[in-house]
Amino acid sequence: MPLISFGTWRVAALRFLDDLKPENIKTMERHLETDEVFILVKGSGMLLTGGNHEKPAGVQFFIMKIGEVYNIKQKTWHSISLTKDAHVIIVENENTDSANSEIAVLNENDRMYTKDKVYTFLNNSK
Repeated sequence: MPLISFGTWRVAALRFLDDLKPENIKTMERHLETDEVFILVKGSGMLLTGGNHEKPAGVQFFIMKIGEVYNIKQKTWHSISLTKDAHVIIVENENTDSANSEIAVLNENDRMYTKDKVYTFLNNSK
């Protein structure tokens, strides 16, 4: 949900969604024209990246720290998982949308690996 837009950039907020549950993380997205910045301000979160090849591969996981800035570079596949109390601020180009972004389905191995890693993270965040 965008909070403010100015010139060429916007600030948005992200909170827990059912789509971010471990069993529902089946895709990654990437933005072709912009970096995307994530800042965790409350709760716990984990960023997932899948490189910058044609399809996501070699998923990596980054446990977010409150107040730290995470810059996902242009064309990098990514997703996020949040605890139910989490609140994340996102900064990106104002024109970021489906016309200049891509979504890819994770292969079965990456999907299962991601699900296990995210479940472990969430269980340790309680």
